[in-house]
Amino acid sequence: MSGGIALVQGASRGLGLQFCKFLVQSSKCKQVIATCREPQSAAALQVLKQQHPHLLTIMKLDVSSQLAIQQCEQQVALSFGSLDLLINSSAMLHPSGRGEKSLREVSAEGLSLALSTNTIGPLLMAKHFAPLLLNGTGTFGAQSTDRSKQHSAILINMSAKVGSIADNGLGGWYSYRMSKAALNMATKNLSIELKRGSKKVICVSLHPGTVDTDLSRPYHKNVPKEKLFSPELSVTSLMNIIDGLSIDQTGKFFSWNGSEIPW
Repeated sequence: MSGGIALVQGASRGLGLQFCKFLVQSSKCKQVIATCREPQSAAALQVLKQQHPHLLTIMKLDVSSQLAIQQCEQQVALSFGSLDLLINSSAMLHPSGRGEKSLREVSAEGLSLALSTNTIGPLLMAKHFAPLLLNGTGTFGAQSTDRSKQHSAILINMSAKVGSIADNGLGGWYSYRMSKAALNMATKNLSIELKRGSKKVICVSLHPGTVDTDLSRPYHKNVPKEKLFSPELSVTSLMNIIDGLSIDQTGKFFSWNGSEIPW
């Protein structure tokens, strides 16, 4: 059976779940691996598994645990041997559910937990899954006849426009902004390292827009209706970007509409 193998980290709800729904319908994908902390509690993901029992594999993974990441990688390596697309999707705004409005609300706990989920976890995913990505088949993204520009796989870090230092005109949201800015730096670093050899991995950060998910729900009243996207619209737009990626675009930060966001 032709097609690639995709792994979505943080697949129990929101964008991660919608990526899984899109990928199981994609002709480019022969297997989707969905990971989350508590698979048995992920009701919507379990329903998707029942609908696509041969296309979807669910694995337990706590992205804040390096041991859990290692164990998941070993399981994927044993079952599949390679990976063509890795999407780091899980994110935390703040333990309280709301971003800090001012310096007075900043805490070591909030910073630590946001960085653990939004930055450290995705980077450790890249570290442990890089060998599988380098062994990929290049199924996703734009195809090139130039061997020097062919890629093995694609690594996607779901970032956010508020992680752009150049775009920051409002301040606040210290934990979330800092964790996404740091994630963007990780993406840039990864794009350099994973491009050096004969096998290459495209690494990009993506901004999904303001999406109707649990993470953004406390702020929906401040978002114009036409700028609040459904997960379906956002993921369809993001997958269009992914399908068109080439090695020349590695290390960049794109918005849902394909425009490049300044770091």
